[in-house]
Amino acid sequence: MARPSTVYKTSIQLSDIDHGIYETLQATVAQHPSETAERLVARLLAFAIFQEEELVFTKGISATDEPDLWVKGGDGRVLLWVEVGLPDADRIIKASRHSARVALLACGKTLPNWEQQHLPKLTNIANLTVITVDPAFIARLTSLLERSITWSLTITEGALYLTIGAETVEAALQMKVGSR
Repeated sequence: MARPSTVYKTSIQLSDIDHGIYETLQATVAQHPSETAERLVARLLAFAIFQEEELVFTKGISATDEPDLWVKGGDGRVLLWVEVGLPDADRIIKASRHSARVALLACGKTLPNWEQQHLPKLTNIANLTVITVDPAFIARLTSLLERSITWSLTITEGALYLTIGAETVEAALQMKVGSR
């Protein structure tokens, strides 16, 4: 018998000073049995970092033809395609041809190798933004993960400050390609 997905209720108090976004983001997110806690945390971070009206989680890992998050227009076209992790460059290139904008929150244990192998193939894509986050930051957030997630997140001058309970964790957001 297959294990069921784990459901998380999230509330993220977002203050993105760089982009003038001040909102409380509410979401119910399912963690697929094959998804790591690190990837779940990265999806939640991407939801906040690339926040805009109509941004929603997709079917995720179980739907290989969809990104982790997206914004779709009224006519069904993808306006924003958001990936998380370390996808193959070909997947990002294909997405850039079929959507108005593509964003990638690149994170994972093999990030330095991925940057050497895949990033050069992505530098000339005009509608792409790639931001990297230190794997140690993701690991720390994962260690604080609970089924009911309440984050206070501030983004300013390329830095991210995330408060969970009484603890504040910070990380630099490294812009690798494009602009946000």
